[in-house]
Amino acid sequence: MRTSILDRVTNRPLVPDTRTLGLTLTSCGLAGALTTAFLGFNWAPLVDPEAWSAPEAYRILYWHVPFAWSSFLAFCLLFVGAASWYRKRTEWGWRLVVTGSDLGLLFGLGVVTSGPIWGSAEWGVPWDWGDLRLNTYGLLTAVALFLVLSRRTQPDGEDTRDTLAVIGLFGFALVPITALATTWYQNRHPGLVVIESEESGLDPQILMVLMLGFASFLVLFAGLVALSDAVQSLKEELEDRQRTLDEEAIA
Repeated sequence: MRTSILDRVTNRPLVPDTRTLGLTLTSCGLAGALTTAFLGFNWAPLVDPEAWSAPEAYRILYWHVPFAWSSFLAFCLLFVGAASWYRKRTEWGWRLVVTGSDLGLLFGLGVVTSGPIWGSAEWGVPWDWGDLRLNTYGLLTAVALFLVLSRRTQPDGEDTRDTLAVIGLFGFALVPITALATTWYQNRHPGLVVIESEESGLDPQILMVLMLGFASFLVLFAGLVALSDAVQSLKEELEDRQRTLDEEAIA
């Protein structure tokens, strides 16, 4: 009996197939992101120096903007996962909460790090506390940080997951507010330059590099989602094996 159970446990595939997919997509996404940075700094033209205070500093936006897009995708995952967990207690829903909060924090930190670098050069200050988009996005990133820290410090259980799922739903409510903030109330932060490219006179080369950055970060995002799923599957598999071995030891 002992041998058959141990054989059954040790013969299970420990690492999910999504690991290979995740590594491949992540590698391709990173390569594309590096290519975007190279083209942004060496090939894309300057913006109008009469319209920008620091025309050279704008080049950091080739990563800043895709960081922001990717973070919104992460918060969409967080919303779907939180709604699924809160309504039906599905494990895949909680896994989306974990993935969405982790990636929301990762890409959010990319935004709040790169943005102030550009703001310091363009505005003379790294952060404008009177700008609606900056403040709502800062709060959005803070929500992701709170979720990540809470998951790592609080005991896992339904009560903890319920609380964090509600906070995740609140966090997602900030996404449309942040996305449309410059339409409702524009102060310093630029508007939706890609959508308004015809009015803003966005150079085709600049738009091309931006879209390459978006595609690269999208692939990177997909790869990180796959890797996160593989890690969580591995964790669940290890816990399942430990339970099986503990049951066998008691028997």
